[in-house]
Amino acid sequence: MSDKLKMVLPKGRLQEKVANLLERIGIEFSINNRSYRPVCSDPDIEIKLLKPQNIPSLIALGRHDCGFTGLDWIIEEELDQSENLTTLLDLGFNKVRIVAAVPEDLLENGGLDGKRLVVASEYRKIAQDYIHKKQLNALLLKTHGATEALPPEDADMIIDNTSTGSTLRMNRLEIIDEILTSTTRFIASGDALATSWKCEKLEQIQMLMQSALNADQRVLLEMNVAKEDFDQLVAQLPCMRSPTVAPLYGDTGFAVKVSVPTKDVPKLIPQLRALGAKDILEYRLEKIVL
Repeated sequence: MSDKLKMVLPKGRLQEKVANLLERIGIEFSINNRSYRPVCSDPDIEIKLLKPQNIPSLIALGRHDCGFTGLDWIIEEELDQSENLTTLLDLGFNKVRIVAAVPEDLLENGGLDGKRLVVASEYRKIAQDYIHKKQLNALLLKTHGATEALPPEDADMIIDNTSTGSTLRMNRLEIIDEILTSTTRFIASGDALATSWKCEKLEQIQMLMQSALNADQRVLLEMNVAKEDFDQLVAQLPCMRSPTVAPLYGDTGFAVKVSVPTKDVPKLIPQLRALGAKDILEYRLEKIVL
């Protein structure tokens, strides 16, 4: 095959989670700390490492076929409605909130009223849209990291991302607005989706990643149950469709297998035990293809 699927991976905090997910579906690569071009185990895929901020625009331009970035950067680059960029999958990784925050003292003293504000943000478009929406008398200061360090001396308000809010609280900043929620997305260019073999390859990658994400949400429970307890127990099982049931040797009861949400297991196992289940086993799942 003369061409390859050109995939862009995000450098930084997104890289490890994305790499682990790709390895789970058989796409492995070796990274040299001095190189931006890892060697991929799949001969049909060519990988490059870039900052997530740059990935949406480069894919929309057709310079790469697919990649991973946050929804915040897709919106920041005004590509959330673009015909040249398609979101194939929301991975749910690195969930952050884009918020407006101000110093506690400034808020308590009414310092936002009627004042020309300096609003600091790494997000130029998102911040400008917020300033316009709220009709603020404000000057936007573009930052390049460590935005939370600017108030109160150098900025009156920041628009930044946060996962827990702990960094903001540490810097005595109070959230006054939540602008959007962002997670990691798997995206592709319109050109790649219009190329038959690349489209098929992207659909396969999307399906396998989704199956791995599905498996993260569920476990397999296996148990034995006596005949007299069977009907009552099965009626209580929160399975995906219906449980797998097989008779035990000697016709003494049944072996039951069921896939259940991971979050339900701590409460479910004691309930099943009370309903007569015995020899309960719990298995991790690798993939669930629906």
